[in-house]
Amino acid sequence: MTALLAGRRILVVEDEMLVLMQIETALEELGCSAICAAASVAEALAMLAGQSFDAAMIDVNLGGEKSYPVADMLTRRGIPFAFSTGYGDHGNRIDFNDRPTLRKPYVRADLVAVFEQLIADEPLPAAA
Repeated sequence: MTALLAGRRILVVEDEMLVLMQIETALEELGCSAICAAASVAEALAMLAGQSFDAAMIDVNLGGEKSYPVADMLTRRGIPFAFSTGYGDHGNRIDFNDRPTLRKPYVRADLVAVFEQLIADEPLPAAA
């Protein structure tokens, strides 16, 4: 079986440490070459300003702060992303209704399915 995320760089924006650790473990098992984690909007925007990513997963609510500025930057840069949330939906931004959304708690199979969807049309990264 080919590793789904072999050679991919993924941004994970999540403020709950246990959830982040589970996501990182799953992404590593899928062959991800780099996982960058941010716990706040400011941290995620700083990472996006200085690095490139193949896909991202962002929690909607980061300690009471909505992650929409991160979603906006990902959209501008053409980086596919999914939301994760413990709430019923990803909030009041109807322009993001087409984005995949993982509802917490989710299982590994759900995470895999979302990343399969995100990278389906993305070319593999060039070899270094």
